[in-house]
Amino acid sequence: MNSALSLSNHFLIAMPNLADPNFSRTVTLICEHSSEGAMGITINRLLSLTLGDILAQLNINTEHAANLDMPIYQGGPVQNNRGFVLHEPLGNWESTLSITETLGVSTSLDILAATAENHGPASCLVTLGYAGWAPGQLEEEIAANAWLNGPADSDIIFHTPIDQRWQAAVQRLGVDLATLSTDTGHA
Repeated sequence: MNSALSLSNHFLIAMPNLADPNFSRTVTLICEHSSEGAMGITINRLLSLTLGDILAQLNINTEHAANLDMPIYQGGPVQNNRGFVLHEPLGNWESTLSITETLGVSTSLDILAATAENHGPASCLVTLGYAGWAPGQLEEEIAANAWLNGPADSDIIFHTPIDQRWQAAVQRLGVDLATLSTDTGHA
């Protein structure tokens, strides 16, 4: 796939009529997109878990932890028992996929332990699971009018209140939700 056509570091914003309960009114950061498919992290679905819950399950020492109440997100319906940390800056963690020069997603325990002790990245979002698409699937869903997409924004990811992220991502595109059509058309 031509890198100019890649949706990596773009938001995938659910259209108002998307009925799939996994993605209704979600904003998903596309972390990787190629001819082999796509992988993303949903940034606006909370789980009823905290970082303290996750660290306890992993038997990570929390004696000096400062962030035990950090919320955990539902990153997507795939491998929802596996943790992902979306973070900025990149840092030097054991297992990181670089999304941009400053933004990455890591899956190693070292970043969780550092985050718990307030020595992790300046901004981070911890998820269970991810969103995944087979080759061509995401492109078909976009053509079927299931998603809006546009460049990602770190401020929305890390600093916008969770319940405002979908609206903020739509507004960043300059789209008026009142004028959106749920019909697909081709000229």
